[in-house]
Amino acid sequence: MSENYDSQAYWRATLSLLTKVLIIWALVSYGAGILFADSLNGIMLAGYPLGFWFAQNGAIYVFIILIFWYGKKMNEIDRKFGVEEE
Repeated sequence: MSENYDSQAYWRATLSLLTKVLIIWALVSYGAGILFADSLNGIMLAGYPLGFWFAQNGAIYVFIILIFWYGKKMNEIDRKFGVEEE
């Protein structure tokens, strides 16, 4: 691990990524599953109303995608600042 990196810039990049992940998480879990469920229920997906589908299945799929996306982006940030794992 390099001790010669801009720790404040690294922390800003990390917090920016975390903020994006949390916003997406909140919109999908709370927004699509609860707040916008009534308007989404007018759309059918696999025979089920979209609001119900997001509350039951879609949020889980999005969370799994977010986990892998976060890992990929965090590795990119680590490489950019020279603190990647060896």
